[in-house]
Amino acid sequence: MVVAETVVGRRPAVGRPRADGRQGGHGSKVPWRVVWRRDGVLYLMALLPVVFLLIFRYGPMLGNVIAFRRFRPGGSIFGEEWVGLLYIEMFVNDPMFWHVFGNTVTIGALTLIVGFPLPIILALLLNEVRKKAFKRVVQSISYLPHFLSVVIVAGMVMQLLSLQGTVNQIAEAVGGEAIPFLQRPEWFRVIYVGSEVWQTLGWGTILYLAALTTVDASLYEAARIDGANRWRQTWHVTLPGIRPTMITLLILNIGTFLNVGFEKVLLLYSPLTYSTGDVISTYLYRVGLVSNNLSYAAAIGLFQACIGLVMVLSANLISRRLTGASLW
Repeated sequence: MVVAETVVGRRPAVGRPRADGRQGGHGSKVPWRVVWRRDGVLYLMALLPVVFLLIFRYGPMLGNVIAFRRFRPGGSIFGEEWVGLLYIEMFVNDPMFWHVFGNTVTIGALTLIVGFPLPIILALLLNEVRKKAFKRVVQSISYLPHFLSVVIVAGMVMQLLSLQGTVNQIAEAVGGEAIPFLQRPEWFRVIYVGSEVWQTLGWGTILYLAALTTVDASLYEAARIDGANRWRQTWHVTLPGIRPTMITLLILNIGTFLNVGFEKVLLLYSPLTYSTGDVISTYLYRVGLVSNNLSYAAAIGLFQACIGLVMVLSANLISRRLTGASLW
C-alpha cells in the first residue's frame, strides 16, 4: 500500500535560524532592540533602584575590610595597616559584647514569636468579615501606624508611659500607683515588642489578605460538601493556600533576626535600661561613632551579617526539606 504524503506547509523547527538571523519556534531569541522598544520604560524605572542598591548596599561592603585593618580618621578609608583577626578576638573576649548579643537575640526572638503570627490571625479574621465597610475601616486603622516615623512612635510611647502619662493616670484613677515604665529594665522588652507589633501589624496583614485572594473557592465548596466547618476549612484549605507566603516572610524575618530596630531602641532606652535594652546596633553606635573605634565596630557588624546569612540559608534549607516551599 502506497501512502501519499502531502506537505501543506512546514513550520520552522524550534531554534532553527531564519533568513533574517533570528531563531524561530518556541526557542526564538528576541533581539535586544525589540525588547528595549517593548520594555524600555520598565528598565528605566528599575534603573534608579538598581543604582541605589549598588551605591548604598553593595558599595559599602568594600568597607568591611577595615574589620581586618587598623582605621585611623583622616587616613585611607580602607585602613592603614593589616591587623588580621585582632578586632574579632577583641569582641569574642569582650563580656559586654556577649551581653548585648544576648539582649539582641532575646528581643529579636520575642518580636518574631509575637509579631509573626499576629498578622496571619488578623488577616484570617478580616477574611471572615462580610461587611466591606467595617473591613475597610479596620484595615485602615490597623495599617495607619506603619506610615508614622519611628520618632513619632517613640514620642507617643514616652508620652503614654511617663510618670504623668495616660497609663499612669488611669492606674492612679483606679487606686493603683504610678510606675516608671521607661526607667525599669524589666519593662523595656515589653514596651519595645508591643510598640513594634502595633506599628507593623496592619501592614503585614495586607500581604496575607492578598495571598488569601489566590485560594481557589472550589476548595471551600468541596470542604463544605465533606462536612468541614469554618475552623476545618481554615486549617485544611486557607492555611495551606497561603503557606508559600508565610514561609517566604518567615525566612525574611529570620534573616533580620539580629537587626533589632536601632532608631527605636536608641530613642527609648537609657543608661537605666542598658541591662535589658542595649542591643548590637546601639552598642556599635557607641563603640564606632561615639568612641571612634570604627574597625572594632566593623568587625562586630561583619560578624552580625554572617550570622544573619547563616540563619537565612538554614531556614531556607529546612523549609525546602520539610514543606517544599522556599525562597530559592
